[in-house]
Amino acid sequence: MPCRRRALAAPTSTPENEFGWTPDQPLVRVVDVHKSFGSLEVLKGVSLDVRKGEVICIIGPSGSGKSTLIRCINALVPIDSGTIRVEGQEVNDPKLDKLALRRKVGMVFQQYNLFPHRTALQNVMMAPVHVLKQNRKEVEERARALLAKVRLQGKENAYPGQLSGGQQQRVAIARSLAMKPDVMLFDEVTAALDPETVKEVLVTIRELAEEGMTCILVTHEMGFAREVADHIYFTDKGLIVEHGPPAEFFANPKDERTKAFLGQVL
Repeated sequence: MPCRRRALAAPTSTPENEFGWTPDQPLVRVVDVHKSFGSLEVLKGVSLDVRKGEVICIIGPSGSGKSTLIRCINALVPIDSGTIRVEGQEVNDPKLDKLALRRKVGMVFQQYNLFPHRTALQNVMMAPVHVLKQNRKEVEERARALLAKVRLQGKENAYPGQLSGGQQQRVAIARSLAMKPDVMLFDEVTAALDPETVKEVLVTIRELAEEGMTCILVTHEMGFAREVADHIYFTDKGLIVEHGPPAEFFANPKDERTKAFLGQVL
C-alpha cells in the first residue's frame, strides 16, 4: 500500500516566479530529451512530469538510461536536445546558474561522497557555510536537527570511517536537505549497502515522502517502489516503455518488455 503523505495545502493563489512557473504546473517537466555519449544513444526522447509533493520511481535494467536521466535534471549531464524545466527554469540554458538550480534540486548518489576528514556535522554544514555563506551558528542548529531527523543523534562528531554504510548514506541525505531543496533526486542510493542497512535508508526516504518532499528515485527496490511511489516509470534502452500508478503497473503491466522485467525481479 502506498505510504500516506501529509496533505499539502492548496495555494490560495498561484503567483508566477521569474520563469513564469506557478505551483499548479509540474515542478519538473522533461520533454523529448535525447542524450548520447559518442555513438551510444542513452536517452531517446524521454518525457515525464513530476508535480509538487509527488514521488516518482524510475525502474529498469542496468544501462537503460535511468541514472543519466536524473543527472540531466540536475545539470550534471548536458542534454543534446529536448527540454528540462525545474520550476520553469530551463536546465539546459547556457546562462543557467547551476548553484541556484542545485539549491532547488538536491541529489544523493550511490556512493556517499562524504569528506573523510570532516565529521558528520561538518559534512552537513559545509555547503551552506562555505558555498551559500550562511550564518554558521544557524547552519549548525539546522544541521543538528537534520542529523536527528535521519536518526543519527549522537553521531554528530563521528567521521565517515566510523560510520556504517547506511549511516553514511543518511549523512549524505541530511547534507542534501541542508540546502533546503524543493525536489530530491536519489540515484540507486541503496545499491552499495549491505542488506541490513538498506532498510534504515529506505525508512528515511519514506519519511521524507510522507512529509510531502517531491522525490525522484532510481531504484531496484521493487517493494519499496510499490509502497512509496505515486507513479512508476519503466525504462529500457533509453526509452520509457511503460508508466502508471504502482497498483496498476505491478498488477497489470501492458508491455511485454515490462512483463519480462517484472517476471525476473519480483
